[in-house]
Amino acid sequence: MKIISYDCFSGISGDMNLGAMIDLGVDPGILIDGLNKLNLPGWELLVQKDQRHGITGTKVTVKQTRHEHAHRHISDIEDIINSSSLDNKTKELSNRIFMKIAVAEAKVHGIPVDHVHFHEVGAVDSIIDVVGAAICYNLLNVDAVHVSAVELGGGFVNCDHGKLPVPAPATAEIIQGIPIKKDGVDFEATTPTGAAILATFGTDFTPGLAIKIERTAYGVGQKENPAIPNLLRVFMGETVDEPKAGHDALQIECNIDDMNPEFFEYISDRLFKAGASDVFFSNIMMKKGRPGILLNVICETELAGTVKGIIFTESTSIGIRTFPFRKDTLVRKFEIIQTIYGEINVKRSYYNGNQVSCKPEYEDCKRVAAEKGIPVKEVYNNISAILLNNR
Repeated sequence: MKIISYDCFSGISGDMNLGAMIDLGVDPGILIDGLNKLNLPGWELLVQKDQRHGITGTKVTVKQTRHEHAHRHISDIEDIINSSSLDNKTKELSNRIFMKIAVAEAKVHGIPVDHVHFHEVGAVDSIIDVVGAAICYNLLNVDAVHVSAVELGGGFVNCDHGKLPVPAPATAEIIQGIPIKKDGVDFEATTPTGAAILATFGTDFTPGLAIKIERTAYGVGQKENPAIPNLLRVFMGETVDEPKAGHDALQIECNIDDMNPEFFEYISDRLFKAGASDVFFSNIMMKKGRPGILLNVICETELAGTVKGIIFTESTSIGIRTFPFRKDTLVRKFEIIQTIYGEINVKRSYYNGNQVSCKPEYEDCKRVAAEKGIPVKEVYNNISAILLNNR
């Protein structure tokens, strides 16, 4: 799964995000062409290489080419976006980011969403930051976005409402549900725009996500910080499956000596359909020399009630034994291959990352054998030979 991972050790702002996206590979010319579709005058996008603490990244500055005092409502911004010639996917994503901010501002000020006046966030540079983020996200075409703990900063920030503590109240609302750090720097490290981008894009906020990194990028912030480099680091790569070596399961068993043997097939079928991992029968000698059958069921812990219910209602057993145990299995992967018989499902099994077996699915072999009127063992052996030669 293709993924972007945000490492916000020094926070995130809209321009830092644009810098990181360009550093990751987004063509700035294509980004600017997309932003021009807003038909919004009064801005220029400056893209340059810069360094913080010896680390080179991309710095983006949205330069306003004319002064404005626009205090826009959410409806004004939606009109700008929806009346543009941007594609619908970018419009929808941009509107979602702005709505995150609007809902937060409305809660902070105790007013309806449509009454919120966007001040700094309604300015041209913030509109460019948000819509630019949506354009970049769609250009990168990723499946998921991971977000590490986000540095919020510390101290106070000046805004239209006066001096406010960091994080700004709107940022604190937007960032809810995302792991954070605070006071790592003495300024506003994460802005409402940056927080809204993370809250909208983010799909995974768990620490220590395993990914195979293909590219690392840096968005350079506007501030120089002697303690921590003012950078947004972003990784692009693929998620790495970390299959569990084993898990807890149950073995449920009972002795049966007074039931019509024809019923066993029906009971087995019901247990498998209920989700049992395995069902098997063994011949046993019971007390007083009576022959009997030992019914064994392997199942997940949460299926215990269902399995016991089937055994008690469908069999003649009046007692059940339940044993918890640890179940260790090989990692299995299924794929479809092209053979002389057409497409066949195969199952590959791995131990410590190494393939230890590969075989065709029996049901597919049986189907082919029936269709072509040939022995199933011939189909199975021929496909196994193909798999052996292609190892």
